Amino acid sequence: MAVRNLFRGFGDRSPAAEAGNAPQFGEVGVILPSDLKRRLEVLEDFEQAGIGWLWASDAEGRLIYISENAVQKLEQPLENLLAQSLTTLFETDPYNPGERSDRPLAFQLSARNKIIDLTVRFAPGRSKLEERQTWWSISGHPKYDANGDFIGYRGSAKDITAEYERKLEDSRLAEFDSLTGLANRHRMNRKLETTLAAFKSAKRACTLMMLDLDRFKHVNDTLGHQAGDELLKQVAERLGRIIGDRGEIGRLGGDEFQIILPDLDDRGKLGELATKLIQIVSLPYALGDERALIGTSVGIAIAPYDGLEKDDLTRNSDLALYSAKNGGRGQFRFYSADLKDEAEEARLLEEDLRAALLADELELHYQPVVRTKDHMVVGLEALMRWEHAERGFISPGVFIPIAEKSNLINMLGEWALRRACQDAANWPVTVRVAVNVSAVQFATPGFPAIVTNAIAASGLAPDRLELELTESVFMGDSETIDDTFNALKGLGVRLALDDFGTGYSSLSYLRSAPFDKLKVDKSFVDSCTQKDQNSAKIIAAIIGLSDALGMETTVEGVEAFDQFNLVCSKGARFIQGYIYSKPLKLEAALDRMSSGEFRIEPEGPDRHRPERRSMFRRIGVIHLDHRYEALLRDLSTTGARIEGLLGVPPGTDLVLDLGGGQLAVCVVTRSSDATIAVEFESPLVSDGAGGLCTRHRVSPYALAAAGMPLTSLPPGKYPAEAFSAAPSGPPLFMQVAI
Repeated sequence: MAVRNLFRGFGDRSPAAEAGNAPQFGEVGVILPSDLKRRLEVLEDFEQAGIGWLWASDAEGRLIYISENAVQKLEQPLENLLAQSLTTLFETDPYNPGERSDRPLAFQLSARNKIIDLTVRFAPGRSKLEERQTWWSISGHPKYDANGDFIGYRGSAKDITAEYERKLEDSRLAEFDSLTGLANRHRMNRKLETTLAAFKSAKRACTLMMLDLDRFKHVNDTLGHQAGDELLKQVAERLGRIIGDRGEIGRLGGDEFQIILPDLDDRGKLGELATKLIQIVSLPYALGDERALIGTSVGIAIAPYDGLEKDDLTRNSDLALYSAKNGGRGQFRFYSADLKDEAEEARLLEEDLRAALLADELELHYQPVVRTKDHMVVGLEALMRWEHAERGFISPGVFIPIAEKSNLINMLGEWALRRACQDAANWPVTVRVAVNVSAVQFATPGFPAIVTNAIAASGLAPDRLELELTESVFMGDSETIDDTFNALKGLGVRLALDDFGTGYSSLSYLRSAPFDKLKVDKSFVDSCTQKDQNSAKIIAAIIGLSDALGMETTVEGVEAFDQFNLVCSKGARFIQGYIYSKPLKLEAALDRMSSGEFRIEPEGPDRHRPERRSMFRRIGVIHLDHRYEALLRDLSTTGARIEGLLGVPPGTDLVLDLGGGQLAVCVVTRSSDATIAVEFESPLVSDGAGGLCTRHRVSPYALAAAGMPLTSLPPGKYPAEAFSAAPSGPPLFMQVAI
């Protein structure tokens, strides 16, 4: 359709002119034929040059004219375009960066507004879109006839596809990490802020997970930054497979990742998800011809319980992450209000540990490994113990990670190796000594020489020394690892793979690493008697595999006879656990050996019960509309022991206020004087720090409405009408001082 058709009739005389009342040709206000011709030529040249196109619509919004070049550009027959509604052919791009999404094309047309440089996407019928999408910038103005009736739009357009795609890419780069394709810090901050703002009014929960990679720096240092970049991309892919569409994942920079999970506050499910993240991220990575083994730690904070604003939730998830890393890495932590300044705590502990090592204040305790057929002790595992002058006993799970982050681990490891060899040299020749070796220590150049010197100085036979290693020793340069293994086997020492079965790649290590023993991890033993677990089958499979490879197997953590009988029925010949003995001081072990026959009979409960944690802390006990203060003495996943209430009969329903919005519904099972035992309606779950917590918490909004003091709630605005209702009757129980 030629542009001249739009101007048809421009040279005709109007009725006013015919009556002699209008200007004649050549007068002001009249378009002369020569002017009309030039105008048509200019417009046609404009269209042919590709600078832009012209379009027109009728009063119903149907296209009645479009430049021929535009038709060719769209690769559509003209008849497919004419008489089509503009809103059918074009749509405002919802992803257009910076475009006003509240003023789409349909709105502009229906309002008969003037349109100026509106970006639209060619989408005929919104079906079978061409592979390469086309974007136009269109302008237009509404046209009215002499009577003031709307007769359609007249406008222009130009193709902006190339510059628009650049704009989209720039916008994507501003929002996403260029290496992994995940959201970047800017996008995650904005996403978290808008999510929390929307959820606050709706009283919905939102979880924030913070992760960083353990031992990532080692990969960068040993394999190079290119390998480090490839590892980060693989980590991002694994996180994406686990999280799916449940939340948004971002890389904040370096080896830091963040996950936003809307509408999820079940700490049981979150703990399971965090555990899965840790396990999957800890799988080995193939980086060219090399393999790398890393780990991750996870910190978890949940809105509105742990904060209502972005900064609060981010800070608290960071604190939880730091706590997880200091707890031994490869762990998760939920935020709690009593988390201390972990950085300062770690610095002080490192100073104290250094001083304790120099002052010879650490000691080794020894836990027996017993042969099940005759209950004879065949070995003792050396375990480090530190009794701090002011803090009391400090767990190796606390001070070993601190030592690993400094140069103390090599000093600590060498001290333990020398001391254990010296002690074992005085034991019966039938008893070996096992010493744990850190991955950092194993990777240190000259480690075989340290082992050689410890054996030579003590006079211990090399085959009586057993070095316990974990899968983490396999990270880094495989050639160096092989050289270290060969050197150690050349010395004649024994090698054991500890915590077997907790990783996903142990079988590949057994093909080449010269292990003499596998140790079944305690986590399988803890659940081996539970019907809904596969732990018993896994234990049997590990023992069978070990036998097939000509290795020994030690089953760790056996505490009760039901566990003992089960693992023995699966073929266990060596057991290490409380059913035989807790770790012994050297003097106690020597006393046991003095008889000349180091034999221990198994002794323990008939059935394994979930661990009950002894504690002494105040809690609230709620019955009907009365609240009592009591003392929590013991806590397990299924129940607790409470002191401080008299006259509470068995069968009474109670609610325990464990603090921080944790309300546990329970029933009294036993009652004696001021002591009661309760069983929970829903089992507690792990808090990631060796403690227990409720799956769900009562929202601070509900706590505020119930009259909870605002000082105990996260920062935020709560209903002013919050107050405690007066009790409807006298208390039924007597509260006594403990």
